Amino acid sequence: MNRTDRLYALVEELRARAPRRVTARELADLYEVSARTIERDIGALQQAGVPIWADVGRGGGYTVDPSRTLPPLNFTPAEAVAVAITLARADGSPYSRAARTALNKIVTAMSAGDGAAARDLAARIHFFARPDADVPASVPAVLEEAMTTRRVVRLAYSDAVGTVTDRDVEPVAFTAGTRVWYLIGWCRLRGAARVFRIDRVRRAVLLDETAPERTIGDLDVGPHHMVMRSLELA
Repeated sequence: MNRTDRLYALVEELRARAPRRVTARELADLYEVSARTIERDIGALQQAGVPIWADVGRGGGYTVDPSRTLPPLNFTPAEAVAVAITLARADGSPYSRAARTALNKIVTAMSAGDGAAARDLAARIHFFARPDADVPASVPAVLEEAMTTRRVVRLAYSDAVGTVTDRDVEPVAFTAGTRVWYLIGWCRLRGAARVFRIDRVRRAVLLDETAPERTIGDLDVGPHHMVMRSLELA
């Protein structure tokens, strides 16, 4: 059994036995490899975002939360590559790091044959880019957390002429232009809604305060000649 097959089988084995814990030695005997190889495989799965927990000592072992793992997926190689193409364009967007983790989970959960076919197809997809092209600025992880947890965030923000001000902002939404991402929020310094370019945020600190409930419809922002659409998952 090659490593890709074994990683897929490990997830399925742990899911089938959950919540009972399985030792590295049991798994090593099952797949005819060393316990050290199993430990490396488990580490790789954990880095890919698979929720595997390990207990040490007598009676310990590995277990997985079935409610937080993907069931066997029927992604075709073309579907997996389509997702990868979309995520390849996600650099600089909110949750781009989470997007890469999601792709790892999808590929890990695919069958070995489909995973290999997806990788072969992906190797035939290429993007043109200027060698001196700017890499889109990443959204600071603290802004992602502020949006996810609805907490007030303190920004050191540079305006168009380079003047930096400190502002406490209640995050409401992320939005994007052609290449730039923005944070829409209620700026307490100005007492009004403001749109902040992510690449002008010089520093961000998450505060303990929960932001009041606001929606994008509560704020008067954006060009009035354009329509703002929300992201849809289905």
